[in-house]
Parts: sequence; structure tokens; C-alpha cells
Amino acid sequence: MQRIRRWWAAGGPRRRRRAIQAVMAGCVLALLPSTWMHAAADGRVRPAGDVPAREVAVVFGAGLWDGRPTPYLAHRLDTAAELYRTGKVKVVLVTGDNSRAEYDEPDAMRGYLTGLGVPDDRIVSDYAGFDTWDSCARARRIFGVERAVLVTQGFHIRRAVTLCRSAGIDAYGVAVAEPHDATWYYGGVRELFAAGKASLDAAFRPDPHFLGDEERGVHDALAAAGH
Repeated sequence: MQRIRRWWAAGGPRRRRRAIQAVMAGCVLALLPSTWMHAAADGRVRPAGDVPAREVAVVFGAGLWDGRPTPYLAHRLDTAAELYRTGKVKVVLVTGDNSRAEYDEPDAMRGYLTGLGVPDDRIVSDYAGFDTWDSCARARRIFGVERAVLVTQGFHIRRAVTLCRSAGIDAYGVAVAEPHDATWYYGGVRELFAAGKASLDAAFRPDPHFLGDEERGVHDALAAAGH
């Protein structure tokens, strides 16, 4: 420690100025992906009542408690059900993690939606939505979704919109309102780090962790809805 102090003092103002400039440059670089993400989603995030009508809503998983949706996930599903009831969407694609037998986000999401009155044949499950990019890429490449309303919380919605648009989906987003509690602030901080990965996913468009064969679930659900 004494050596560091002597080194710092010996450099005088010039060394201190350079150190401050380096820190500032690092902060700017760290915030660039987040700034890009917000710009890419500009004008694409709307209230549920104002979002353009689309055939499909995509709801992203947000964890389970004892096999049931967490409060944040439940609020996403509440909003998706509202979009269905008001005719904004005809089909709901629920995408989440089912990487192990005892953890099944999509089926829990389906059960919650049917409890809100959304018909089972209007719900399509993606069991390999392991992260936001995978959910967006699979929605386009596996389920054939070309236009969608995305449903998630405000701290996540811009990343979701940006990545789905990068995956080839004409996407708008609905930001589910939440109190600014500890979970909200944690999500906001997490997004700063997730923005870096999002920028790489958008640039290189990697295959999802699990791609698989094309599925007709969305097509068949729309057919059942008369589309």
C-alpha cells in the first residue's frame, strides 16, 4: 500500500488526471450498449391500450415459486390476458425455462392464463426460452412469428424489443408497471450488464441454445382463432 501511495504522489496532477480520464472513459464504454439499446427501442414501448394490434403476444418467463409464477411473472401474464380480452392479440406465446423436469415455466404460465379465461388453444408454449435472445430467435425461426407484442417489466422491455427486432420480428412492447422495490432496482442494475451480451447477440445472431424443428403451434392457434 505504501508503494502505491508513493507512486501516486510521485506522478503529481498529471498522473491523477490520467487516472480520472481512464475511469471516465471506462464508464462511457460500459454505458454504450445500454444507450444503443434504448435508442433502438425508441417509440416501440407503449401502454397496453395504445400498443398496435398484433396477432401474437410474447410473454417472457420470470421465475416460479413452488411451481407457480412469481409476482413479476404473474403481472406479465395479467397484462397478456388483458391484451387478449381487448382484442389486441389473438394468441399468447409463453416462453421460458423447462431445462429440468421439476421446473416448468411455460406450463405454469399456461395454467395461470387459462385461470384468467384465455382459452387453452390460444396459448402456445416454448419450453426452450432460456434467455431473451433465445426466446426472440425461437419465436421467429421455430414458431414463425413475424409481428408481436412483447410483455415484460419496464427494466427489461427495451432489451426484449431490441433483440426481437434483431431476430426479425416487427415488435412493440408493453412495460408492466411495478413498484420500485428491491427487485425492480436489482433488475435495472442487471440490465446494465445484460446490455453488453444483447449487443453481441444482435450483432452476431447466434443460434439459440436449443433450436430444434419448426413448430406449427402459433399457426394452428391462429387458425383456431379464425386467422
